[in-house]
Amino acid sequence: MTYLLGLRMRDRDVLVVGGGRVAQRRVPVLLEAGARVTLISPEVSAALEDLAAAGHLTWLRRAWEPGDVRGPEAPLFWLVHAATDSPEVNAAVAEESEGARIWCVRADDRHASSAWTPASGSANGITVGVVASGDPRRSAGLRDAVIDGLTDGTLDARRGRERLRGVALVGGGPGDPGLITVRGQQLLSQADVVVVDRLAPTSLLDRLPADVEIVDASKIPYGRSMAQEAINSVLVERAREGKFVVRLKGGDSFLFGRGSEEAAACAAAGIPVTAVPGVTSALAAPASAGIPATHRGVSQDVHIVSAHVAPGDGRSTVDWAGLARADGTVVALMGVQRIEAITEALIEHGRSPQTPVAVVQEATLPGQRTVTGTLADIAASVRAAQVRPPAVVIIGEVVKTARDLDILHTGAQVEIDRMATGRDLH
Repeated sequence: MTYLLGLRMRDRDVLVVGGGRVAQRRVPVLLEAGARVTLISPEVSAALEDLAAAGHLTWLRRAWEPGDVRGPEAPLFWLVHAATDSPEVNAAVAEESEGARIWCVRADDRHASSAWTPASGSANGITVGVVASGDPRRSAGLRDAVIDGLTDGTLDARRGRERLRGVALVGGGPGDPGLITVRGQQLLSQADVVVVDRLAPTSLLDRLPADVEIVDASKIPYGRSMAQEAINSVLVERAREGKFVVRLKGGDSFLFGRGSEEAAACAAAGIPVTAVPGVTSALAAPASAGIPATHRGVSQDVHIVSAHVAPGDGRSTVDWAGLARADGTVVALMGVQRIEAITEALIEHGRSPQTPVAVVQEATLPGQRTVTGTLADIAASVRAAQVRPPAVVIIGEVVKTARDLDILHTGAQVEIDRMATGRDLH
């Protein structure tokens, strides 16, 4: 039998002997808990060396010596990890620790350890530790099951918790529900109210308890739309009622997501705001299609622009002439409806008509497909393929690079591609 105990390690000294893969796993967790770590090893992994160079731990670059656990000049350690690849050294470290009445974890022989490290993880302010005697893999599996339940709301973490307050602006990612961040999912599972956009990963809502209020704040292009002022009001009003509100939207809230406006409205009303970054479709769409936004020797810069107003429109603040002169990658969001104006502006200002272009529709979702072409013909190809929003336009030589590397994914539908053949491939 083991006696599970939560150790508060902040500002307490811990000794780790060994600098290999086991130490690389355990040291970051100790540092995260606030421990002062001393590492003894002639060599360490690159990641541990970087932590030492940054001053996050003390590295004694030598082999372990008797007396290191509690020698004349050694600090009084609260915990010791014996993690070398030598059973003899680990045994000696454990024996010295036992003599000094200091708990010691042996990486190579759990049955000879005075202490075990449980399979642990955290979600929603809850730390879970699991010890399955003699079976670390089972411990990890059970830990993962509990953490997953806390994260996705299957286990209702709201019960008995100190209620969260205010508003969380959560970027839900490009569409695939698996691409929301862990932090975003954790906060979503604790929401009392969710104000959601149409491009957010809405399938996640089905996992929430039935009493969670869902507010549809969709903005459909050229269709039904909830005004931004009304969205701001809902956030403030529900938060003032003492409810924890999650504003869930696609991509990242602060990249063409009007998150700053919502944060400002909450701040003006005295409502605390938490911002959780999301995976933006501006980078996820190229990646999901196999297109690198940058590639060594091809493109060293990426320009992300909004095309919700066309080039030449007095409301546009995009320097299309500057983009035409640059050789880097241009990623245009909300650009499908204005694809003709975009391509004409870039060509007019000097970008080669043969510049490769790809348009990725419904990136990361089951219906994803990619249409490719050049500035000269992509607009016609997009219309012929009946591409509809949401879609991301990628302009630059990286599109050709993806093809040359044979990593370009076009999806299930036939690709219209004149870039390689000069004709339709129907």
